Amino acid sequence: MTTGVVTISLDEKLDLVDEIMSSGDIRHMPVTKGGFVVGLVTQRDLLRAKLSSVINFSKEDRKELLEATDVEKVMVKDVKLADPNEPVVHAAKRMLEMRIGCLPVVNNDRELLGIITEIDVMRYFVEIAEGNDS
Repeated sequence: MTTGVVTISLDEKLDLVDEIMSSGDIRHMPVTKGGFVVGLVTQRDLLRAKLSSVINFSKEDRKELLEATDVEKVMVKDVKLADPNEPVVHAAKRMLEMRIGCLPVVNNDRELLGIITEIDVMRYFVEIAEGNDS
């Protein structure tokens, strides 16, 4: 699990999400309200919102579109969550079955504790495999 997760507030605009994701090499950003997970924005969601660029929009037009679009309009609202005590194998299996790239880890109140991403899962299994090689 990754802790110290970068989040975005429910009332922000997509231009800020775009800037944070681009500069921080971030692919999944939980949307929070008062510290509690209420949604999730992914690179894929952001890409869908930016597809207007294919329709001959100028860079300025795309920027204006992102500045005018609320995070809430593009975020995933039915976020699949993980329990902090959930085994990594179980979380990985759920991610694979649901074809999702992350699971925010929350306590019983949906307060964000961290996030499990595809990279975290791969890192976990590589560490196990390397441990078995010794």
